[in-house]
Amino acid sequence: MEATTGTVGIPVAGAAEPMTAYVSRPAGDGPWPAVIVGFEMFGLTPYIRRTADRLAGLGLLAVVPDFYHRTAPGFSGTADDQGRAEAYTLLDRLTREEVTADLRATLAHLERREDTAGRPRMAGFSLGGHIAFYAASQVPLDAVAVVYPGWLDTPGTALSRPDPLLDLTPGIAEQGCRVLYLAGADDHVVTPDQTRLTARRLAAAGVPHEIVVYPETPHGFLADDRPTFRPSASAEAWHHLASTLR
Repeated sequence: MEATTGTVGIPVAGAAEPMTAYVSRPAGDGPWPAVIVGFEMFGLTPYIRRTADRLAGLGLLAVVPDFYHRTAPGFSGTADDQGRAEAYTLLDRLTREEVTADLRATLAHLERREDTAGRPRMAGFSLGGHIAFYAASQVPLDAVAVVYPGWLDTPGTALSRPDPLLDLTPGIAEQGCRVLYLAGADDHVVTPDQTRLTARRLAAAGVPHEIVVYPETPHGFLADDRPTFRPSASAEAWHHLASTLR
C-alpha cells in the first residue's frame, strides 16, 4: 500500500512555536486507525520516517511528533559517538509535563482529522518505547508497542525521573491499554532484569500484554541502516507490530 507523506505543525500548550510532526498515511480517503510513533533518541531520522511509512503501508495513519521541538527542533542525529552524545543531552532535557502536553496535542490533532478512526495506538523504538510506556499510563490509547524500551526500571534517565516509569504501570490498566513489549536477548540497554520486572508489573496491574524476546539479538535490531539490524528478528517483530496496532 502506497503512502502519502508530509509534515504538519501542531500547537502545544505552553510552547512558543507549533511542534512539527511527520505524517505518513495510506493513499485514499480513509478513515484509518492512527498510530503515534515515538522516535529513537536520534530524533526525526530518515530511518524513523521510513518506519512511519511502513506503518502506513499496514493501513495505519502514522504521525511522528518531534518531542525535541523545544530544545532542538528537527534534530536528526547519527548512530555514532557524537550523535549519541548529542542525543543524551536532549533526552535528559525531556520532562514528563512537556511530553504529556505533546501527547495531548497530538491526540487533539488526530481528533480533528477526518481521515482517522478509533482510539489511537502508539509504537515507540528505544527512547520512543520509553516514551510510549509513559504515554500508556497518561493518555487514552488502545495499544502501545514498546520496542527495546530503555530505562523503565531505573531512575535518572529521560522520563524515569524522579521515579522509574515502571512505577506508573497501574495507570496503564486505568487507561485500558494493551502492551506489546519487544526486545533482544543480547540488548545492552534493555536488561533481562528490566524485562522480567516489566512482565511482573504488567501482570500484577492486570494489563493485557505480550512480551517477546529474540535470542542472540542486539539493541536496535529493526534499524535497517545499522550493523545491529537482524532481518529475521525484524521480520518477526513487524508481524507482531501489525497484529497489535491494526
